[in-house]
Amino acid sequence: MSEVLAIAKRLMAAPSVTPATGAVFDELEAMLVPLGFAVHRFTRGDGPEGSEEAPVENLFAIRRGSEGSKHFAFAGHVDVVPPGEGWTSAPFEPEERGELLYGRGAVDMKGAIAAMVAAVAEVPAEAGTISFIITGDEEGPALHGTRALIDYMREQEVEPDLCLVGEPTSVDRLGDMMKIGRRGSVNIWLEVEGTQGHVAYPHLADNPLPAMVAMLSDLNNLHLDEGTDWFQPSNLEITEVDVPNRAHNVIPATAKARISIRFNDKHSGASLSRKVTEIAEKHGGKARPVISGEPFLTEPGDFSSMIAAAVEAETGLVPEASTTGGTSDARFLRAVCPVIEFGLTNATMHKRDEAVAVHDLDTLARIYTRVALAALQGT
Repeated sequence: MSEVLAIAKRLMAAPSVTPATGAVFDELEAMLVPLGFAVHRFTRGDGPEGSEEAPVENLFAIRRGSEGSKHFAFAGHVDVVPPGEGWTSAPFEPEERGELLYGRGAVDMKGAIAAMVAAVAEVPAEAGTISFIITGDEEGPALHGTRALIDYMREQEVEPDLCLVGEPTSVDRLGDMMKIGRRGSVNIWLEVEGTQGHVAYPHLADNPLPAMVAMLSDLNNLHLDEGTDWFQPSNLEITEVDVPNRAHNVIPATAKARISIRFNDKHSGASLSRKVTEIAEKHGGKARPVISGEPFLTEPGDFSSMIAAAVEAETGLVPEASTTGGTSDARFLRAVCPVIEFGLTNATMHKRDEAVAVHDLDTLARIYTRVALAALQGT
């Protein structure tokens, strides 16, 4: 069994449905300490289980190089989404079948973290400073995870020069895509209040539904942009409509809805929130926006070239530089240093029977070793 496969199995066998605490971090710490890393673990959040304030564990590990050496960071998460039903094998008992390793977290993203650990074992300590930025709250609200780690790094003055996030970015084959940016995300809750009454006496009531329908029509017809050189067009989607009304002869008192906007760098979360709020207020409603992240772009250059060269050396592929897909914690880390995402193929992430090709784990570890060495050498 290869070293990276053994590491992946250990991590995957530690259940860590978001928010993750405990055993999976024990495993990771036990792997990093013998490699010379100083490990700091802390928990944020003090709310009840299942709430946005539920406790989240985070880990920052650092192996310092010589004074003034470059600092390269690997970042990722050990929390996973719930497994769901209908797996062929137990989701938290990793199983090899043929050339694949099955289990929750195989590609998103315990497999990548295993490759990171195996990679740093091949990087001499004197090459420079390496750190791990690992959260247990990427798949959840992301309130007490990477943002808390950023606060810690700033307090300790240990911000990296470059950071690679191990999200599963590859599409058809390992190495065919890396993410040099992501669109921003804002969710907005909408509400129109009316006056409940009998449908036969509409003059004694105020139906909120016509206003909500008109509001959603305006929002649905809103044209945001045509996209940019690096980003696809922004899109607004109506994701929920709720009218709490259990009787057919009652005009409801309230109508609620929710929209989600994924937006490129022509906008900000604040500017879109204002635009939607204006439309909501025009129809007598209210809007409550929650901005999950702003768009970011790490312009193609030395860092993306380092990753492309490492990928090509191990796979023969030159990865496409892309900004497609959902959000990740790179949206927070980009405030610290240039950040790029590169990892395993994403075809089975969040699905039943999530699986990774064993060969890909070994290849990814070699790619990560090459990237770390190049980043620390500044080449």
